[in-house]
Amino acid sequence: MKQFAELVEVLATTTKTNRKLAALQDYFAHAADKDKIWVIALFTGRRPKRAVKSTLLREWCMEITGLEPWLFEESYHTVGDLGETIALLLPATDASKKEEHSLSYYLEFLTQLAKEEDAVKKEFVTGSWQQMTTNERFVFNKLITGGFRIGVSQKLMVNAIAKTTATSPSIIAHRISGNWDPANLSFDALLSTEHSAADFSKPYPFYLAYALEQDPVTLGHPQDWQAEWKWDGIRGQIIKRNDELYVWSRGEELMTEKFPEYKILETLLPNGTAIDGEIISLQADAPGSGMQRIIPLPFSALQTRIGRKNITKQQLTSAPVGFIAYDLLEYDGKDLRELSLTDRRLILGRIIADLSLSFIHISPQISFTGWDELATIRRGAREMGSEGLMIKRKNSSYQVGRKRGDWWKWKIDPLTIDAVMIYAQKGHGRRSNLYTDYTFAVKDGDQLVSFAKAYSGLTDKEFAQVDAFVKRNSIEKFGPVRTVKPELVFEIAFEGIAASNRHKSGVALRFPRMSRWRKDKKPEEINTLEDLKAMLENYNSRDSEKT
Repeated sequence: MKQFAELVEVLATTTKTNRKLAALQDYFAHAADKDKIWVIALFTGRRPKRAVKSTLLREWCMEITGLEPWLFEESYHTVGDLGETIALLLPATDASKKEEHSLSYYLEFLTQLAKEEDAVKKEFVTGSWQQMTTNERFVFNKLITGGFRIGVSQKLMVNAIAKTTATSPSIIAHRISGNWDPANLSFDALLSTEHSAADFSKPYPFYLAYALEQDPVTLGHPQDWQAEWKWDGIRGQIIKRNDELYVWSRGEELMTEKFPEYKILETLLPNGTAIDGEIISLQADAPGSGMQRIIPLPFSALQTRIGRKNITKQQLTSAPVGFIAYDLLEYDGKDLRELSLTDRRLILGRIIADLSLSFIHISPQISFTGWDELATIRRGAREMGSEGLMIKRKNSSYQVGRKRGDWWKWKIDPLTIDAVMIYAQKGHGRRSNLYTDYTFAVKDGDQLVSFAKAYSGLTDKEFAQVDAFVKRNSIEKFGPVRTVKPELVFEIAFEGIAASNRHKSGVALRFPRMSRWRKDKKPEEINTLEDLKAMLENYNSRDSEKT
């Protein structure tokens, strides 16, 4: 545990990629194999489920420290993170009585702890606290609560393992994907060819595009590139092997049961097929030749089905799910990723045409002869229900992770609205001591109506300035939230807008963030609730026209 806590401390306190890579390499070179496979699991989102309720951790900490509840809560609000608060409040461990246990020891115990009585949980947790340093307790607490997150990309971890094992990063990325349990698999077995071949469900690592920020003319001749719409759904892979169907999200969540519409593909799709595409709420139109109109529903429709264990008939009707196929990664059991995009798409087109299903489409190519023409087409993306364009080099292979050069996303300019900050809350991680999470409001007559939260888009210097403002201008306190004087105006950017009964304003925004601090504007100059609802009406009328 000490070794893992030291790794987490390095990863959390440095912004230098090479320093993070070196720390990961050193860990994978020297850690025990049982710990290494758990680290891979943690850094790929396979965290253990919450084993102990936060209220119990609070109670046990107060019992050990003798703190009154009000003082514990004040400490928590100051620190901003429960796991760190408890780690800091607990008395120092007597070094002479400290016992060392491995990361795998704690994680394997935690996976069983959820089934135990509270008394058993208390004995294990408090006993573990007494054997740990402050840094180890912090990591341990985050693992207990299921809130363990660290600023390391999967690509960086893959590169570290690749360097340590002298294996290609693309091979490592593929072998650590899929449906595996760190409690029942060794490090060597996970990275073996045999395990990879035996897992019929195993998806391929996704190829991700970079944002195009320069003029597309810098890409060269337009005839070397393919353009298609960028759809707003869940990136996923549909895989058929051994007469079984698997549906994976980009976050490597197995989602087969969430989309019963795809069940027919278990019969119709050839064995040994893996298709990359977009899981999207889609209005049915003509059968799928790839030439029909694609009519997407708002992402909010798909959200009604995400996270639900059981899908009702009403949800199947109101939010039907389709699939827009982008690429073919495997066919007849053969890995096609080294073929050119053009060749992969030709085979994919035949597969989709043979299926002739109304819910599955091949993503249509956009015809253009010059970059200026494509720029004009891009401006109409929102009317298509699209986020913008994807531009892909026709002779490109299907690579691993986010690579520059061959695949680009050229998103449309976001919608924006000016709003005033009315609430602030401290952030998490390295921002746990700063007020960086804000709630914004627009005018509704003489009142202010909250409509969005945002915590990204400002520089570190700007966050520090807003934090100082919040501390000087707090009006009321509700737990960790501060009501502040409505004086700071920000331009809020977002990708879409939908009606919502869960928000006082009646609307919900897609990906809200602060695009700039409007120091040139006064609070009385912000937008109104009427402006927001006008945007919503425009969205609704767009969808009606498409229908």
